[in-house]
Amino acid sequence: MQIDFHTHANLSKKITTSLEDFKEKMRAAKESGLTALAITEHFNSANIVELYQTLETEFSYQADYYEIEGLKVFCGLEVDVKETGHFLVIGDRDAIFSIAQILVDYQAEDNFIPVKQLIDLLEGYNVLKIGAHPLRESTPWHHHDTAVLEQFDAFDLNGKDLYTYGPEIEERVRSFANKYQVPVVGGSDTHQHLQYGSIVNTFPDCETIDQLKQAIQVGNYTTKISPHLAEKVKAANQVKRMIKEKTLV
Repeated sequence: MQIDFHTHANLSKKITTSLEDFKEKMRAAKESGLTALAITEHFNSANIVELYQTLETEFSYQADYYEIEGLKVFCGLEVDVKETGHFLVIGDRDAIFSIAQILVDYQAEDNFIPVKQLIDLLEGYNVLKIGAHPLRESTPWHHHDTAVLEQFDAFDLNGKDLYTYGPEIEERVRSFANKYQVPVVGGSDTHQHLQYGSIVNTFPDCETIDQLKQAIQVGNYTTKISPHLAEKVKAANQVKRMIKEKTLV
């Protein structure tokens, strides 16, 4: 199974996807070589509740994933915490929809949920917890308490950060993760479809959150960075910028 743990359905928080655009994006993901992905949409996107309502009504669901355009699509959220840091949460559809609805009260930038409150909230759900782009200058995780960092199931080796900071960021992220005995998985951070395939994880065939967790815990996976990562991310950024300039004028 070729899986990407960090992708977005929307182009941005303000530019939301239509059903047809979403289907086209899933086709592009499959064409890039992916057989599975997690949609970790920003929890404060304008359409977050509607997005998961649409998935439930439009697509077939089995085990813990949707079958969409030949892909296994796992549900998730990317959550900002008050103390700074982005938290990827991946779970079954009921868990993610429930968490998304609870977090509606914390969507404003001056009212993000405190990290320990989020961790307590997630204790009630069977979810995969990933520290997104842990060393990104704007949203790092290194300033958090050890107890917070050790509770992650994985840290995110982020495609966008590999482009921004260069290949040396991989060693830095792995060293940081190793300090807390936390594994590392790859996430492209795709918002625009040209970025799919920039970083991919090869996993055994998994259908549930528990199976994903188990594979990560025992290290039964590999992560591959595309030799074309820079071109993919640069092209995606350029297209995204053009669309935003045209749409948000």
